Order: sequence, then structure tokens, then C-alpha cells
Amino acid sequence: MVTVLQSTLIQVMVGAVRKACKGIGRDFGEVTELQVSKKGPGDFVTAADKRVEAALFEELMRVRPGYGFLGEEQGLVAGTDKTHTWIVDPIDGTTNFMHGIPHFACTVALEREGEIVAGVTYNPITNDLFWSEKGKGVYQNDRRLRVSSRKVFDEALIGTGAPFIGKPGHAQFLKELHQIMQRTAGIRRNGACSLDLAYVAAGHFDGYWERGLKPWDMAAGILFVQEAGGKITSIDSDDSPMNSGDIVCGNPEIYPQLVEKLKLAQ
Repeated sequence: MVTVLQSTLIQVMVGAVRKACKGIGRDFGEVTELQVSKKGPGDFVTAADKRVEAALFEELMRVRPGYGFLGEEQGLVAGTDKTHTWIVDPIDGTTNFMHGIPHFACTVALEREGEIVAGVTYNPITNDLFWSEKGKGVYQNDRRLRVSSRKVFDEALIGTGAPFIGKPGHAQFLKELHQIMQRTAGIRRNGACSLDLAYVAAGHFDGYWERGLKPWDMAAGILFVQEAGGKITSIDSDDSPMNSGDIVCGNPEIYPQLVEKLKLAQ
């Protein structure tokens, strides 16, 4: 396999993610021993979560000291450079992590003047590294990714995210699930949006939808889908998913069909 040359920016992001995730395998192997606090019903924050974000903050501020930082744990830290902001989720899929399920990721995106221009999503257990820079494609390790070429909806595999306890939208989700489930080959709810969007970019999923997301859940994944040739928007409006928190995406053939089915659930 030909090694793909990464830009300095991507190298900085990959280096920060790999450095921050050192030791996470040990934590993952000792999930029952982790110190746990509850941030909300069913939404756990672990000592590992906080440690990874702190490590990312330290490293990213070291290499780009003026940039802003938006993290799941510490919120927005304004920088002197108002045009750049790192958007970070230290462990997307915390519940999977806590239950010993190896489907979670550390994800970092760079927003420049309101636009996502680079993203890295890393599963430290499988060593899968997804990365992209705007206009330069998206890669899984050294392999360039493209969305699937599937055209028929009833042959499509669709990913989604379901609201858990304490989150709104259960009734709406069930209506949407009913509309999609009876018309497609299968639905998967894996519990880590960052990886699910990477899976759309890789062609594993033909489409994906979810409501109630935060910017750090999807920032890198939005770029991945776009750079892989997919279509990605908000579900109910022309607003950016980063603003609405709702997302629907897929390959160019499946995307409009998925949007049409979701409208039937309104």
C-alpha cells in the first residue's frame, strides 16, 4: 500500500490524538475500576474522558497557541485567533467504553471562519485512523475512502443514533425508525456518531440520521462524508447540522430517499 503524505496540519492533529490516547487501552481493559461521575441520566463521564481532553487541550494549545478550543468537558475556551477553533470529543461513545465495547473514538476537527477544514477520528482499540483535509479527500489509515454506490433503498444499510434516558425525542425517533426500518435492508445503532459518519464515508453505511447532536459529535464526520462524495445536511431545514444538531447523510442516491422517508414521520 502506498503511504499517503499528510500535511503539517494533519500531522499535528494525528500526533495530538495519538498522544492523548496513550494509556486508554489500559483504562479500557479495567473499565470496572474506572472512577465514574454522572453528568446526566445515562450520560457518563469517566476519569479517562477528562484526562484525554486535558491532554488534547495541552498539546493543541502548544502547537497552535492562539486557537480557540471547544471541548465536550470544558466547553468553549476562546483564543486570541478568532478565526480558528478546535472542536474536540475526547471519547465519543463513552457508554460503549464503559461497557467494554470497542466502538468509541477520540475525534478532533478544526473550524476556520465557520467552516470545518480538517478532521481526525481515531479508535485507539482497533487503531483505525480516519482523517481528512478539505479538498484533499478522506482516508482510513492510508486508504482513500468513497461513499457506497448502492442505489436501491431496500438494499441499503442505514445507521442511526437513538435518544437514551433523559434525552428528548423518543416518540419522534420511533416514528422515524418505523418509516425507515420497513423499507431498508437493515438499521444499525452503534453508539458513536463520529465513527458512524466515518462508516458512511467508507461505504459501510449507505446513509445515516440522528437528532440531538453536539458539534463535537459530528464536526470531523461532516467533512469525511463530504470529502468521500456524500451529501450531508440537517434533517428538517437548510441550516447547518452544526447549528441544528440534526443530521442526515448518505451517498448521492440514498440520501434523497432517506430524507423522503424521514419526512413521512413528521
